Amino acid sequence: MTRCLSSYRQLLLVARHCSLVVAVLLVTASGCSAQPSATPEEKAANFAAAPVSENSTLISGPWNAWRGPNGNGITIDQSPPTQWSDTQSVVWKAQVPGRGHASPIVIGDQIILATSDKANETQSVVSFDRQTGEQRWQTVVNEGNFNPRIFPTNTHASSTVASNGERLFVVFNNNQSAQLAALDLQGNLLWEKKAADFVPKRYQFGFGSSPIVYGNTVIVTSECENDGSMAAFDVATGNEVWRVPRTGATSYSTPVVCNVAGKEQLILSGDESVVAYDPTSGAELWRVTGPWSVTCGTAVWSDDMVFVSGGYPTQRTMGIRADGSEKVVWENNTKLYEQSLLYYDGYLYGLADSGVAYCWRASDGEEMWKQRLESKVSASPVLAGGNIYIPVERGTVYVFKANPEQFELVAENTVGDTHYATPAFDNNQILMRIAKPTENGKQEWLYCIGNQ
Repeated sequence: MTRCLSSYRQLLLVARHCSLVVAVLLVTASGCSAQPSATPEEKAANFAAAPVSENSTLISGPWNAWRGPNGNGITIDQSPPTQWSDTQSVVWKAQVPGRGHASPIVIGDQIILATSDKANETQSVVSFDRQTGEQRWQTVVNEGNFNPRIFPTNTHASSTVASNGERLFVVFNNNQSAQLAALDLQGNLLWEKKAADFVPKRYQFGFGSSPIVYGNTVIVTSECENDGSMAAFDVATGNEVWRVPRTGATSYSTPVVCNVAGKEQLILSGDESVVAYDPTSGAELWRVTGPWSVTCGTAVWSDDMVFVSGGYPTQRTMGIRADGSEKVVWENNTKLYEQSLLYYDGYLYGLADSGVAYCWRASDGEEMWKQRLESKVSASPVLAGGNIYIPVERGTVYVFKANPEQFELVAENTVGDTHYATPAFDNNQILMRIAKPTENGKQEWLYCIGNQ
């Protein structure tokens, strides 16, 4: 479906920033400059002064980045199908060149994917027509310099593209670094630069963190022992705005900017900690020690708490007070490692590495129910139309009600034999990147699932 860019920018302005006493709008790619940031001491003194914004976890907007418009896997005002197959509810399907685990995003009348060709060592951004699935353009961003060692099930295009509605931002692990590139909506390469080094010492698993757009910056995380960091870059020029070190251990989580405990905070887990930063400056707001070195999932949040899960070597799920008190409210020994949690209406949902789906009460961590489904899951859950969609690696998507009282399975749907990418949701339709076996290996497909 087509959305005009001006409407898109208005949605971002309304949705993303309501936290200051005098409402300060988010800086858009075409908008004004950011407000000067206070010192860390001033932030600490005033941390609880600003009011909590209403509906801070639920906004409407295009699926423009990893985990959608909210950054938490929730889409509202949509009623997508709950049952489909190769012959049921398929609006169209299109072959995807190459391989990747990057999720699709929707920008206006285009669907955007990052992909890679291992044989030719190319990393590309590819565009499909939103209505028909026809490929519009493909832009090669990198040629050669692939990391020779990654985990067998990983790819060289596992980071999801992010957009501010005017430009596309993509990160590829190339030449022992996180390479950040900006493209326009016609696929023209505008600028490219090394965002950070990525030279892991212990774990040669490849790369996984996706870029996120905040105001007039794009934020990139590259956590590793050798000169790892998280940094923000100007969307127009690629010039560095701020940088913080992230060098304790190699980790793979994508950060998220959320309005929690009355402040906009940039949350990132990994490196034996959960840390909140000021997204305008990179200044640290608070830090809570975690029991794991490695995490992969993106944090989720309520009005005043942050929830994370990991990882390696110790498995743990935690609920943390986000007001600067650094209080761990609850924790348990469940591990949701590659996949992210989902928070909705006072409860946490997720599928653990063990193949068990869980629901916890977010305020105190009390287990509401658990249900064995299937192990080996890499994608993250998405909530739409009151249902939670969780893909597992072998191609099945479980659909169940967001019901804390009991596990209520709605459907099991299987297309293809491989499903690593988290689906995108748009205009009551589901966009899924899957793979099917062929004589020469696997062929990836982009499916549009909708009521017909």
